[in-house]
Amino acid sequence: MPDPFKLELSHRPRRLRRTASLRAMVEETVLRSADFIAPLFVVDGKGPPEAIASMPSVFRLNIQDLVKECRALAKLGVPAVALFPKLDASLKDDEGTQALNEETLVLRAVRAVKKALPQMTVITDVALDPYTSHGHDGVLTAARDDVANDRTVGILAKMAVLQAQAGVDLVAPSDMMDGRVGAIRRALDAADFTGVGIMAYSVKFASAYYGPFRDAVGSAKAAGTNLLSKATYQMNPANRREALVEAALDVAEGADIIMVKPAGPYLDIIRDVRNATQKPIAAYQVSGEYAQLHAAAKMGWLDLPRTRHESLLAIKRAGADMILTYFAKTMAAELR
Repeated sequence: MPDPFKLELSHRPRRLRRTASLRAMVEETVLRSADFIAPLFVVDGKGPPEAIASMPSVFRLNIQDLVKECRALAKLGVPAVALFPKLDASLKDDEGTQALNEETLVLRAVRAVKKALPQMTVITDVALDPYTSHGHDGVLTAARDDVANDRTVGILAKMAVLQAQAGVDLVAPSDMMDGRVGAIRRALDAADFTGVGIMAYSVKFASAYYGPFRDAVGSAKAAGTNLLSKATYQMNPANRREALVEAALDVAEGADIIMVKPAGPYLDIIRDVRNATQKPIAAYQVSGEYAQLHAAAKMGWLDLPRTRHESLLAIKRAGADMILTYFAKTMAAELR
């Protein structure tokens, strides 16, 4: 007797989901250790690793421990690290002058990592917020009601050359000042660092997801500048078309890699940028994304291993070629 519930279907997509081996054969997006860039925080001195309360399992490391962490990452197949310094407050001032000190913390860290692991790709942040007492990504105008764009760009170009001299492979301007990619490219080329690339934070939103990172680097929250918000230079989260404008400008100015930040809440933007350029796309799964997964898992509301894997898979599926993530080490170990 015919089954009354049997459907006459030519196409049954579930056929290719029936077994694990079939699902693996048709899998479209695959995560690899080589997809990850590990953001690392460095501090001066010889003290033990400093836990960051808002970022479980993430630490501020002295230079010696930083090198050890880079060795561990390299063994797991993670090809790159992005270094972020936490300076003592006594070294900060309104002009961020420590950024141009040839012996500043991040430059010493770069030299140590490249000496120990010359094959490791080292990326450094080009922005003044770790160095300024007011916490902004550039120097302020005399009225302290705006970031002085062009004067800041001149400082960033000098920072990039110092970082190149220290041995970095990629400089990463994260400030969102107009014209900084072109100025940095010209400065690097003039100093004969034509091989140093630019990973531009081209599409960086004024996001609420950055809080734990600011804790990690000790960045002030614009103290004394109540009239000025980072929204005057970082992008409005409501804007989509503007992202394509910013990305196109940075490509035209010489960026080698285009970054979208944050990643998870902006998958549509990653896909838009992917469709608009042939340049490699980086996406930054930021501290708030990392912290919220940990917090929900701690409450028993989410399965951390599964959700971290899914979150990263979604970022790559959206079009990212590489992902900056605090899960880099854990995920690389899991994928092995």
